[in-house]
This record gives sequence, C-alpha cells and structure tokens, in this order.
Amino acid sequence: MANKKIIEHKASVVSEIKEKFENAKSVVMFDYRGLNVSEITELRRKLRDNGADYKVYKNTLTKRALNELNIDMDEYLSGPSAISFGTDELSIVKILDDFAKDHNALELKAGIVEGKVANQEELKKYAAIPSRNILLTMLAAGLMGTVRDLSICLDLYSKKKEN
Repeated sequence: MANKKIIEHKASVVSEIKEKFENAKSVVMFDYRGLNVSEITELRRKLRDNGADYKVYKNTLTKRALNELNIDMDEYLSGPSAISFGTDELSIVKILDDFAKDHNALELKAGIVEGKVANQEELKKYAAIPSRNILLTMLAAGLMGTVRDLSICLDLYSKKKEN
C-alpha cells in the first residue's frame, strides 16, 4: 500500500494541475526532448516575458486532473510532455510555434484554446493568426481607407457642384 505522504503529495499535485488548467486562457502540451539547457532557458525566458510558464508533470497525474475536469486529452499524454499555461489565448501558441521552427527538437502535441481541445494542425492555424495589435492596425488601416475614399468623393462632388 502506498505511503500516506505520497498519496497526499500526489493529490496536491493533481489539484495544482487542475487549478492551472482552470486559470489558464490557453494551454499547450509539447515534447521538449532534445533541447539542451540553454535552449530550455531561452524558451522559459520567452514564455515568462509574455506572462506564461511551463512545467513538466507526470502523465498519470495530468490524466487524473484532466479526468476530474472532464477534458479528454489522453491520446496526447504519451511520452514526456511539458505543459505551458498562458494568460491570453494565442501568445504561447505563437511563441512555441516560432520556437519549434528554429529548434526542430521541440514538437507541439496539443492544446486547449478558448476552452476547446486543439490538435497539432489546429495549433499551427492559431499560430498563423496575427497578434491583437496587428489586427487592430489592419482594422484602423481599413477604416482610414474608407474615410479617405469618402473625403475624395466629397471633394470631387463639391468641385462638380462649383462648376
């Protein structure tokens, strides 16, 4: 029979995992095997700069926590997995995807974005979405184009009326 302290420790880890999954806006699981210490440090720094972090948990404890949350991700929990928890929907997906492009050893497995489980292909699609600031700039440019066209039209109309 398992030691009482071990059972309590595992229960606390499961509750920690549950809490992190509940509080995160996005979660990404990835395979980190093959990265050296300097690459892992670089990845941690990039994630930390964007308000995210990652941690490695035992798959059995992660499965237990996900089962309690009614999230089915068992198929992605094979082999060592690191789990990154983000404070916004897309930043960690973009960071990890960009890092994976430069470092072939890092492989995205799956994630949860906007409360939905996303596989590797869906994560790549999310990573291709421009950032919020770029989207706002695109919106402003579109609105500016409309206002410019309206001003040109009004100017031409006023000149036509003058003649």
